[in-house]
Amino acid sequence: MKLLTEKITVKKLLRKKASGEKITMVTAYDTPFARLVDEAGVDSILVGDSAGMVVWGMENTLSVTLDMMIEHTKAVARAKPRALVVADMPFMSYELGTATAMKSAAELVKAGAEAVKLEGGEEFAEEIRGIIRAGIPVMGHIGLTPQRYLRLGGYRLVGKKSNEQEALLRDALALQEAGVFAIILEFVVAEVAKKVTEKLAIPTICIGSGPYCDGQVLVLHDMLGLTLNPPPFAKRYADLSSIVVSAVRRFVNEVKGRGFPSREHYFTLEE
Repeated sequence: MKLLTEKITVKKLLRKKASGEKITMVTAYDTPFARLVDEAGVDSILVGDSAGMVVWGMENTLSVTLDMMIEHTKAVARAKPRALVVADMPFMSYELGTATAMKSAAELVKAGAEAVKLEGGEEFAEEIRGIIRAGIPVMGHIGLTPQRYLRLGGYRLVGKKSNEQEALLRDALALQEAGVFAIILEFVVAEVAKKVTEKLAIPTICIGSGPYCDGQVLVLHDMLGLTLNPPPFAKRYADLSSIVVSAVRRFVNEVKGRGFPSREHYFTLEE
């Protein structure tokens, strides 16, 4: 069994597909949670632009800025995780052309990212090639792409129609040809995700796309019960909301009842 201290790299993720070992990825946006999920043994930490919704209270990810992602990436990198740190490229940080994409990706790497992820298919192949030429590994993301939800007609399942199935496979193959080391498939019909996975030499990491992919990713706040309206494909593994409310309520009651601070929680001149 491999030690959890062994640093995960892009090459090691690629070997997991070849060996049949499932890949695990969880989002984190700050140092404490990055340290905890790394201790739990995830293969990769995604510094997701989902931070806009689950941390900043935004309605979608479109208002997330590159500066925000840089600061979240710095916070995660300070945990010095063994997991591979992948940072999301936010909306309009790569759409304006290859030079802009390369510069944005470089800023995230300088902040501590070991790879970047961007949404979109074959239309961004040149931008991806440019980033890779600069020496930065790229992860793709197709299916439900939250930055394109307006064009998609909302947050919805992708791949029921034959034209969508063909587009997904075409995009996946184009991204592989462009050089991405893995592709996230979000909210894709399971049978379609299976077909895409079987066609690719690189790993697919799914969110809401069934059991046939090479790995799975979830948003940490969805897993921990910290979001009010999690997506239908998210599984709640804990209910931290109740724990937090209970703990703070106890604090409020103890302060008002003069139970806190008790003697062990303060110091006097004699000490």
